[in-house]
Amino acid sequence: MAEKILIVDDDVDTLRLVGLMLQKLGFQIIAANNGEQGLAKAFEEKPDLILLDVMMPSMDGYEVTRRLRKNPATAHIPILMFTAKSQLDDKVTGFEAGADDYLTKPTHPTELQAHVRALLARSLAQKIDDGAAVVSDEKRGYVIGVLSARGGLGTTTVASNLAASLFTKSRADTILAELVPGHGTLGMDLGLPSQKVLNEMLTSSSVEVTREKIESALVSHASGVKLLLASDNPADVEFTSQITNYEILFNRLATLGRFIVLDLGTGLLPFAKKLLPLCDERFVVVEGLANSLSQTKLLINEMANLNIDRKQISVILNNRTRSESQMPLTQAQEKLGHTISHTITPAPELFTQAVRAQTMPVISQPSNITSQQFIKLAEAVIEREKLREPKS
Repeated sequence: MAEKILIVDDDVDTLRLVGLMLQKLGFQIIAANNGEQGLAKAFEEKPDLILLDVMMPSMDGYEVTRRLRKNPATAHIPILMFTAKSQLDDKVTGFEAGADDYLTKPTHPTELQAHVRALLARSLAQKIDDGAAVVSDEKRGYVIGVLSARGGLGTTTVASNLAASLFTKSRADTILAELVPGHGTLGMDLGLPSQKVLNEMLTSSSVEVTREKIESALVSHASGVKLLLASDNPADVEFTSQITNYEILFNRLATLGRFIVLDLGTGLLPFAKKLLPLCDERFVVVEGLANSLSQTKLLINEMANLNIDRKQISVILNNRTRSESQMPLTQAQEKLGHTISHTITPAPELFTQAVRAQTMPVISQPSNITSQQFIKLAEAVIEREKLREPKS
């Protein structure tokens, strides 16, 4: 999404020329021709950068800057002062008021572009640092990433039943987040309306991806799990390119529950490459078929290239149907070249009945053998989570 720049200047020619110049560079432009209007648009639009003239009637750029810095909603926005003055004292006054940078009119387009991009890059780096600080300042939950090499292997099924089992066994705040826009299926299975909030967070300005916004977007389910649902419109998959917002979303989610289960979808999307090394555990779902095992072996190799220890990659063999073609555990491990830590036995009737009841199998029939396998998986996760906690 294009960065939003607010230009505040009483000179119409400057507004037009600078605005066109920045639009050609791909920025979204908002214009105001006096200080009062500039303040109003800053509070309303929350731009990524403000280009502000100093010499304006009624309210000059210094006063506008002071007011922007006093308001928490705009205090963080970088300000580039733009003026015909070149005296040192004028620049000092601008910096004391809270400006981040200073340019003298007239300026060359290349110089303006360099200053704008530098301020935006600095601001973005600060937002990422602030997002990371949230995790260090607040208690961080235990984050589990679930993915598979290709579709149809039951990634969402494993993630949802694991999350429900974690809540059942711990009675602690548990979050399940579908993170691939356009691939959302959980909402339909559970009878919940289609959600667009993940799309909105991925396409918003990074500073708008707040802890409060994410918390309000979570949907409570009868299983006790809180859900962040992805949309089901295939076109929305384009939003997976918003890596910075994914990082901030990850850091915020990590403070909202004791257990956070992330459905990372299929393959190794760019955002998943960024998030997987940050997870406490990683589960790869595979089926006991030759092609599935071969592709999963390649996926595990790629994950290892992200400096993830192979011992920290757990494989779940999810045999969804009863079939003679399913490999036995030992043979599947040999084909995969990796230990399989958990096996889920086929129970198609159980899953069909759970969808009809709009819940997870571990909730609808907790005593079922397959449900018990998910419960045991959750118990193992809880034990490892306890080991992670610092000793008192």
